[in-house]
Amino acid sequence: MKFAISLCAMTMLGVGAAQAQVDLKTYADANGNLDIQALTCAQLAGTWQEDADFMTVWYSGWYNGLAGYSKMKVDRAKELEHRVIVYCKAHQDVKVIKAMDINIKQMRKELGIKVNDEK
Repeated sequence: MKFAISLCAMTMLGVGAAQAQVDLKTYADANGNLDIQALTCAQLAGTWQEDADFMTVWYSGWYNGLAGYSKMKVDRAKELEHRVIVYCKAHQDVKVIKAMDINIKQMRKELGIKVNDEK
């Protein structure tokens, strides 16, 4: 029994180590810039939660700016952030920018929101 418990504990520790989080700056170029259009869901999912939150808020603001929409509903922004992170964990080969597009459009459709870029 002690052996089984030890084995389970070691297995769980190994899984945690295999999924270690990295700083977002890990994906920056030599000048410290992130290529927003090249960042993958695997990279987003592999960063610290604060970095993933930061990036999804940035992308959301960028999309809203493109659409000429200058308001933010905090609860809706947090829901979008959650959806994108969940989506990215399930679709790690997708670019974050595509994951944002998919989830923003899905939320807008669900809520009946029309913006300039979708009319």
